[in-house]
Amino acid sequence: MQEVIGSNPLSSTSHKSLLNRGLRYLTTFVSAVNLLVQSWKFFHETMNRIFRMPRKPNVFPSYLLHKQSGQARVRVDGKDHLLGPYGSDESRIRYGQLVSKFAGGQQIDPVKSSGKRGSLPRNEQPDPGPTVGELCVVFLEHAKSHYTKAGKATSEICILKSCMRPLNDLYGRTPAAEFGPLALKAVREKMITFGWKRTVINSAMSRIRRIFKYAVGNELIEPAVLQKLQALAPLLAGRTQAAESEPRSPVDDESLQAVRDRVSPLVRDLIDLQNLTGARSGELLGLSAGMIDRSGEVWLARLHDHKTAHHGAVRELVFGPESQRILQRHLPEDPDQKLFPITGAGYRRSVTRACEAAGIARWIPHQLRHTFAHRARAEAGLEAAQAALGHRKADMTQHYAGAARSKAVELAKRIG
Repeated sequence: MQEVIGSNPLSSTSHKSLLNRGLRYLTTFVSAVNLLVQSWKFFHETMNRIFRMPRKPNVFPSYLLHKQSGQARVRVDGKDHLLGPYGSDESRIRYGQLVSKFAGGQQIDPVKSSGKRGSLPRNEQPDPGPTVGELCVVFLEHAKSHYTKAGKATSEICILKSCMRPLNDLYGRTPAAEFGPLALKAVREKMITFGWKRTVINSAMSRIRRIFKYAVGNELIEPAVLQKLQALAPLLAGRTQAAESEPRSPVDDESLQAVRDRVSPLVRDLIDLQNLTGARSGELLGLSAGMIDRSGEVWLARLHDHKTAHHGAVRELVFGPESQRILQRHLPEDPDQKLFPITGAGYRRSVTRACEAAGIARWIPHQLRHTFAHRARAEAGLEAAQAALGHRKADMTQHYAGAARSKAVELAKRIG
């Protein structure tokens, strides 16, 4: 058979045709790959549209500022709700109420949703009001600005947090309107299991009632809630499982001398001043040269910032000859400079460490007030001791101020 030229792809005469056919095969292969890729992308997008989970919205709306009015706002379901002055306690309580209702699936605006003023939708429960935990948050914010001395927070803040801890553990999510005497008693029992002393527990109960009293005063809860809590009687000595606190006793002379021998001269002078004047350690540590009137036989220091200043009480320290000799060693040239450059915690730590080093029973600087009180009462009587220690009621301050100073001055001349 005669071969047709160019019809046999393997023929040496058909190199150009073979190259063209290879290019066509390659083009077909590339097109098939592209089609496969496009098919896979289409399949992947389709499956994503079918099985992809929708993105969850933010569960809790944010507490925001409405700049035009200066009020706090929260956006729920595309609608802004004004809550009151931004940063205020009532706005935060209102925010918590709205968020709680939103998280529970309740209608935010019951009047609008029901279409009938004064009624609630059929499936909606009445607003239970703020919880116990929310009251604690509001009161703690108030306490941080209320319980301050010289621009610093007092120890009352830490004490309040300790009282709130068992309260929140048991009833933090309970509506405050449902918190009654039995619930308060359960909190008290938890404090007993913690090993708290009876007097400490009674003070904690008073502080918890103070939280609810603040809520009543700000119309967060009804007065009846507080009235029920006031019905719970305090724990009595010998009639409870709570342990009793050991009474503060005066420091004996041997223990006093053992500590004096093991502390720095600065701490030793502070110990002697407390023992001679009956002053609180914080009162001495706050002294500056400009506060002391040294014009008379007995030096006087009138304190404007002291423990009972918020009750309107007047507090004066009187320094006799022995106390004056100690103070002269620490008087600076600057009248505004503090006499004793040490903190209250550092002073107390120095005393307790000296007790441990001496191998004696531990005592703290505040017990020196008891030591002074016993000696002052024995030598000058109860009224003079009360005047020197500053133990007087706020409403009787003006009545007894003159007599108290004269008795305190006389006592300072004799033993200070």
